[in-house]
Amino acid sequence: MDEERALYIVRAGEAGAIERVLRDYSDKHRATFKFESTDEDKRKKLCEGIFKVLLKDIPTTCQVSCLEVLRILSRDKKVLVPVTTKENMQILLRLAKLNESDDSLEKVSEFPVIVESLKCLCNIVFNSQMAQQLSLELNLAAKLCNLLRKCKDRKFINDIKCFDLRLLFLLSLLHTDIRSQLRYELQGLPLLTQILESAFSIKWTDEYESAIDHNGPPLSPQETDCAIEALKALFNVTVDSWKVHKESDSHQFRVMAAVLRHCLLIVGPTEDKTEELHSNAVNLLSNVPVSCLDVLICPLTHEETAQEATTLDELPSDKTAEKETVLKNNTMVYNGMNMEAIHVLLNFMEKRIDKGSSYREGLTPVLSLLTECSRAHRNIRKFLKDQVLPPLRDVTNRPEVGSTVRNKLVRLMTHVDLGVKQIAAEFLFVLCKERVDSLLKYTGYGNAAGLLAARGLLAGGRGDNWYSEDEDTDTEEYKNAKPKEELLKPMGLKPDGTITPLEEALNQYSVIEETSSDTD
Repeated sequence: MDEERALYIVRAGEAGAIERVLRDYSDKHRATFKFESTDEDKRKKLCEGIFKVLLKDIPTTCQVSCLEVLRILSRDKKVLVPVTTKENMQILLRLAKLNESDDSLEKVSEFPVIVESLKCLCNIVFNSQMAQQLSLELNLAAKLCNLLRKCKDRKFINDIKCFDLRLLFLLSLLHTDIRSQLRYELQGLPLLTQILESAFSIKWTDEYESAIDHNGPPLSPQETDCAIEALKALFNVTVDSWKVHKESDSHQFRVMAAVLRHCLLIVGPTEDKTEELHSNAVNLLSNVPVSCLDVLICPLTHEETAQEATTLDELPSDKTAEKETVLKNNTMVYNGMNMEAIHVLLNFMEKRIDKGSSYREGLTPVLSLLTECSRAHRNIRKFLKDQVLPPLRDVTNRPEVGSTVRNKLVRLMTHVDLGVKQIAAEFLFVLCKERVDSLLKYTGYGNAAGLLAARGLLAGGRGDNWYSEDEDTDTEEYKNAKPKEELLKPMGLKPDGTITPLEEALNQYSVIEETSSDTD
């Protein structure tokens, strides 16, 4: 009934009546995502009628009402089949200012039309294979980049940027060819990085270092959403970049990594939005060539170095093991380097472990990132070793028992998900410089057996990678407990099902076999 009434007015009414009836339809169906199949034909005709109205010279408010209803109807894939034509796509491109050749967006009154047109295009491209093909034919990616360049430095058009970026993400997700076009032909890497800089209002203090105001306000919801969409689009553009990249690209990747460092050190309007922001930053950092991740840490200034020395001198002399890492003015400092971003990543990882679910999607990206950073950058590895595997003092409890980060990671080493278990073990192994004796010291033989068997290191030794020869300093507690540790023994099952040393178990089975082999 709603479609019949709306269709009648759309076909025969004037602009004011069309606007009113479509506004009523939009209000009633704003939250509708499933439609009755009996009214499918009416919805198709309503879509066709709306496109015809959009060709006319109608007020901006009427255009918005038309586009709102079109956005709702475009949630139905079946409705899109007959109405997704090149001509109709071009109507939406025109309304979204994607065909404009001028260099500015001046008419604020047109902004709602642009936003609603982009929303419609997002739905249509996502739900229609025909629209996806037409996007290639119409060179939509280039048009979206051009629109981004027009509004990248404008502060009050975040909605336009947000849905432009969302559409760019969808195109690059659905078409691998568009990823290559964005990366090379359209210079998407620097363009999207600049969009992130604008969203974060970054002020550079050095080539790869930005000013961080820890007491500043959080990002607005609009800025946060815009940044998240840019991060997702950048992820698609840079997929596999860590495998193959030109040396000339290193500067651009370092700039992007520096922007991502800034992203990790700021917060969104809510805790959930901050986690979503940081999660997308972690995913994107995984695409950055590991050699360019050195910008995640930075040396202290002369003033900060002097203050750090004062802080270190205030520590008791018996705390020499802890002197390398200090917390100063909410800044994590290690060996003269600012480790704030790495500390945020570590906390992010621990929160994902504590969630207790979706480890493969939520935990493995940050664990993989920290592993690669530790393998490639000595200061990062040493800092993480200091935080995750501090000198052992509790030698009475099993390594997997407790609430420390080490305990949580050791528990993951026997997780049922093979991928989760492997990356957790790999991370700890790298922190131990791939030395078997050091890994066993912190994790125990049973927990490490899977990794060691896969590496062929059950007999001891170390991995293939080279690490600096800085040695661990054992605590007095560990030195005293070490001689009391029993040698590892192979175990077996006795006939009654209990565990015993393998030699004893074999002897018992031999006795049973001898007694049962008597001939008649």
